[in-house]
Amino acid sequence: MCGIAGIYTPSDTGIEKTRVENAIRSLVHRGPDLQRFVIQNKCALAHARLSIIDLSDAASQPFVDYSGRYTIVFNGEIFNFLTIKKQLIKSGCSFRTNSDTEVLLQLFIQKGLKFFDELNGFFAFAIYDAQKHELILARDRFGIKPLYFTNQNGNYLFGSEWRAIHTLSNLSEINRKALCIFFQLGYIPAPYSMTEQIQKLEPGHYLHITSNGAEKVMYYQISPKPHTSKTLNYQDACKKLYHLVHDAVEMRLISDVPLGAFLSGGIDSSVIVAAATKFTPFLHTFSVGYKNHPYFDETHYANLVSKKLSTNHHVFSLSNDDLKEGMFDFLHHVDEPFADSSAIPVNLLCREVKKQVTVALSGDAGDELFAGYNKHAAEYRVLHGGWKNKAIQLITPFLKHLPASRDSRLGNLFRQISRYTDGLSMPPINRYLRWASVVDHSFPHSVLHSNFYENKPIHDLLQDVTSHFKTPHSIHDVLIADMKLVLPNDMLHKVDSMSMRNSLEVRVPFLDYRIVEFAFQIPDTYKIDSRRRKKILVDAFRHELPEELFNRKKQGFEMPLRSMLIEEWNQLGNILDKDKLNTHGIFDIKTVEKTVKQLFSSRPEDAHFKIWALIVFQKWFDKYHSHS
Repeated sequence: MCGIAGIYTPSDTGIEKTRVENAIRSLVHRGPDLQRFVIQNKCALAHARLSIIDLSDAASQPFVDYSGRYTIVFNGEIFNFLTIKKQLIKSGCSFRTNSDTEVLLQLFIQKGLKFFDELNGFFAFAIYDAQKHELILARDRFGIKPLYFTNQNGNYLFGSEWRAIHTLSNLSEINRKALCIFFQLGYIPAPYSMTEQIQKLEPGHYLHITSNGAEKVMYYQISPKPHTSKTLNYQDACKKLYHLVHDAVEMRLISDVPLGAFLSGGIDSSVIVAAATKFTPFLHTFSVGYKNHPYFDETHYANLVSKKLSTNHHVFSLSNDDLKEGMFDFLHHVDEPFADSSAIPVNLLCREVKKQVTVALSGDAGDELFAGYNKHAAEYRVLHGGWKNKAIQLITPFLKHLPASRDSRLGNLFRQISRYTDGLSMPPINRYLRWASVVDHSFPHSVLHSNFYENKPIHDLLQDVTSHFKTPHSIHDVLIADMKLVLPNDMLHKVDSMSMRNSLEVRVPFLDYRIVEFAFQIPDTYKIDSRRRKKILVDAFRHELPEELFNRKKQGFEMPLRSMLIEEWNQLGNILDKDKLNTHGIFDIKTVEKTVKQLFSSRPEDAHFKIWALIVFQKWFDKYHSHS
């Protein structure tokens, strides 16, 4: 796991070493073990290394092949590299390291851009061909690893994080589309970034850059239709999933440094740990809880799983002071606005986990693959609710007067019912985007001045996300949209940025492409019905996990955001100082003041999400934009 950056130029003006040095220095948290760069011809490639496989200096990057023609910088892991290496040796290749980096480069040299199908792993990489003066930038199938780039008059700059591009270019113009999306979703999906000229490379794509320009190519996508003709019966499908998960986990245990696993107490992480303990007895597992906020604490369930599976379990119980410190650490570190507040406990968890191990397995993607979210159950009720939906619509006017909040079970129930009734009357695409949003679409319109507001509705801005929706639509359509939108741009981005903040590699077994393709070939009925979500995953592993896990309600990995904002308002409120906000003219001050007032009221609803998004954006603006 590492950080990469670089410059490609068609001109003969040369590349300044200091620019490249500064760019890779900005990513030192991603690779504290070694930072190096090379300038070949008219291309600079830089790498910050977190040593995981083959710790020798020979495996350091940028890595150049024997001929000197090809150079690679690579962030990620190729988990089947030993199998590929055997095949390459049979075809005449020789190797000087035990690294997956050298295998990846040799496979590219042998097969060119047809080699993606053979890769089982996660990655963002750049490969430079000095003879042809061509550069390939690529990102893994599902967006586990990030990659940013920009084109400045034929000069291409790239990096693992937004900050690297900013260091290389100092670009500053705010992207209005990204700004509107951010204040509705809480994050910025690819290909957008908060800066107009900087893009994120989409998952499953590569960029082929030559002196004549660049071509973006999609090399992978999930099939929009399930292959029902290949469907196994339910029991056989459970057995196959069980085998696939074990194989994916075993592949991801390869490491030359200490390894452990996150264990939240939910189904997904418990399944991964159950599989991992088959191959690694007394596995180190880690969970985080809240001393002062029992409603958000899931460590009881994590302890039950650990006891049953005999793991070496570590629980970090966060106090209010821990959360406050974590909140300000997050604000200091974040390099592009990202308002999913669960990134704060993830950051604190990764910090503690890093003290014990350098690699951790996670249960991410289980919800997106097997229909585990509340919105999936809600969509199922929309499709199959019948008269119950009509009855709910009749009492909707009364529900609007109930206190809605995420801070308590009852308040959260009222919030969910209110969102459900709003979605009932919407077309499928609008409903999906409403339920994928943190706040209503009216907030960006009210909080942004007209010269910063993008008039296109969000479903136009995110057209690719829902382009596969059919009439009639299905849960399958919703899950594919999640794989395009929520998973890579929120969940995976959060884990990558916070784990790399702490130089910790996180591996995601559920995103082994074989599991993903299996999940999208089975019927929706194997995943969800009127009573259960993630049916097939639960039934495949039911015999190995505590029964208490299967009877509990779904709870996301959240934190007590509203109470933290209120307790720290003396300091956080200064970030939204009225005079400061007036200087850049982005926000409508009356809307900001109204939202702050709502935060402290008895009916806060989603005010804490709005305020947090405003704070995150303004902190970013103060740090990177206000002096440009």
